[in-house]
Amino acid sequence: MLAPERRSRTDLVVAAVIAVTVVVAASVAWLTGDARGTTSVTADNPLAPSEAAASVPAALSELWRAPSSATDSAHTPVPVVTGSAVVTADGGSVVGHDPRSGDPAWSYSRDLPLCSVIASWNTAVSVYRDDRGCSQVTTLDGSTGVRTAQRTSDAADSVYLSSDGTYVTSRGDTRMELWRSDMVRTLEYGRVDAPVNPGTQPRTGCTLLSTTSSNSRTAVLEQCPGEPAARLSLLNPAPKDASEPEEYGSSVVPDLVTSGQEPTSGRVLALTGSLVALYVPSAKGVPARIALYDDTATAVSEFALPAGLGPASAPPASPAAKQGSVFTWFTGSGVQALNSTDLTPAWSMPGALGSGAVMAGRLLVPVPDAIAVVELATGTVIAEIPIDRGDYDGPVQTSVIGDVVVEQRGSDLVALG
Repeated sequence: MLAPERRSRTDLVVAAVIAVTVVVAASVAWLTGDARGTTSVTADNPLAPSEAAASVPAALSELWRAPSSATDSAHTPVPVVTGSAVVTADGGSVVGHDPRSGDPAWSYSRDLPLCSVIASWNTAVSVYRDDRGCSQVTTLDGSTGVRTAQRTSDAADSVYLSSDGTYVTSRGDTRMELWRSDMVRTLEYGRVDAPVNPGTQPRTGCTLLSTTSSNSRTAVLEQCPGEPAARLSLLNPAPKDASEPEEYGSSVVPDLVTSGQEPTSGRVLALTGSLVALYVPSAKGVPARIALYDDTATAVSEFALPAGLGPASAPPASPAAKQGSVFTWFTGSGVQALNSTDLTPAWSMPGALGSGAVMAGRLLVPVPDAIAVVELATGTVIAEIPIDRGDYDGPVQTSVIGDVVVEQRGSDLVALG
């Protein structure tokens, strides 16, 4: 019979050293890792999916309001709503609210600055800033706040987020990325730090001015060194290699000339099929207009903006919003609608405060002291719902969730029902 194993003094010392090492390593990981600065409170009961409104209400009043500075127009084009929650983002916290009561159902907080939040795939896509820029991305389930996917990558210190339903775009001034729902990057464009394969980007040193995308195309407007005007490029949003952009076409737009050290105020507005719409500011007596380009970045046609719609200065950064049969673009002084099939002008509404949102087949457009109920195809105002916005008189962007209308008024989010 073998003698039973006996632990020597050396064995005990080694075991103690290993235990101490594990504790120290865990402590260092906790003190230096992301988990220490993160608080995640998920919903005890998931928020129910909101049912679409059957009709537009005759009256609306304020249900609740909350600060949401990271979803104002400088960061995100519209208030953030998922299929079941209204999402606010302020300080370092992202909070999912019950649409009607405003009660917080879940929250996610970090000890990092919050760059921006956007809704896509029934999640809230939150982006935080660290020493690599707005690089830390977490998606939060809209009904529970549970973390669903995360990623980190190099980024600018400030980014603009947009979603086409298939991809989320994160654009800084020199670098852009597209992500799919599992947070895998499908496209990297512009500045690349320590590239694995040098020379894969079509141009270097450019400033990215504006972008929009669809499930099959990404349009980028950029100002590149040595070029007399801004350049429009049409890209594959998901090339075989994310780090090697595939261009369908690219050309300099002569009308988008820079003014001194200031970049052009031109914008990419909308993209459908093989057509892209650009905003071209007024110059040399020619009024502001919208120009259409094809898949090869070749000019097709253009039309002047109606009187009262031309921006007095640079227009808002947000592109046009898809609203059923039209795209609606808030110019800063009104709304211009484009047909969704060919991007030709559909109708215009001078004096509108934002691009609006659809409820029960009607477009709800914010106007001074009211919300206009608009026929999508014609732009005809069917009714106006009085709204008391107090002393606020700036732009108003709108989202709809069920029978609740959500307005972004500067850094405040206001729910109406």
